[in-house]
This record gives sequence, structure tokens and C-alpha cells, in this order.
Amino acid sequence: MKYLYILLLTVVLCSCKDNATSKKELATINNNADKSGVNKTRHLKTNLTKVTFIALGSVKCIPCRKMQKVIKSVEKKYGDQVQTIFYDVWTEEGKPYAETYNIRAIPTQIFLDGNGHEFFRHEGFFPYDELMKVLNKQGVE
Repeated sequence: MKYLYILLLTVVLCSCKDNATSKKELATINNNADKSGVNKTRHLKTNLTKVTFIALGSVKCIPCRKMQKVIKSVEKKYGDQVQTIFYDVWTEEGKPYAETYNIRAIPTQIFLDGNGHEFFRHEGFFPYDELMKVLNKQGVE
């Protein structure tokens, strides 16, 4: 009985360790993503940030590449008011984000309010003028 208890304790401890490792690996992916090209955070979130704009796509996808120009325009115009993030979901590092955000097609754009709650989602190329309307509704000026 004593050996069974030790075996059970070992299994529980190992599974906890694996779980911690997974969280640690995900944090490492997020922190190092700029180096891998998966997550390109343009701005650090500040008190001025009103919207987090997450673009999920691939650097090999033509509509996604067109979205890069839109993302750069948003960054230039709105600075710290909008935090922009890009995940290349066709890479091993980016695949978890496709599942996390439950995307069905690329490119997909997800907009989070200041509290981190999704308030808008769009699939496909999202023209700059239309995207601005979404940002303006959240008080981004």
C-alpha cells in the first residue's frame, strides 16, 4: 500500500511539473516571439491603451501581407492608444494562438477593449477605413 501511495504521489507531482512547464513554455514563446517573427508587439500596453488589435495570419498569405500595411498605418496613427500584435499561425510557435482565439480563416482580426474583452472580430482582409470605424467606436481618436 505504501508503494502505491508513493507511485500515485510521483504521478501527481510529475503531471503538475508538466503543466508548469507548459505554461512556462507558452510564456517563453510569448516573450521571445519578436525574435521568431511570430508575435510582433508594436507597443507596450500603457494606461493610454484603449484597444488591443490582434491580427492572426501568416507571412506567406497574400491577404495577410496586405494586412501588414494596415497594421503599420494603425501603429503610426494611434501610437499607444492601440496595442498591435501579429501571430503567424502557420508556424509551430503560432499554432497555439489559432486555437486560443478559435480562428476559422486567415487573416482574422480580433479587437479587445481596455479590460481584455473581445468586442469585435473580422475575417479576411480588413480595409483601413473600415478598421478605423471599429477603433473610433472604442474612443480611439
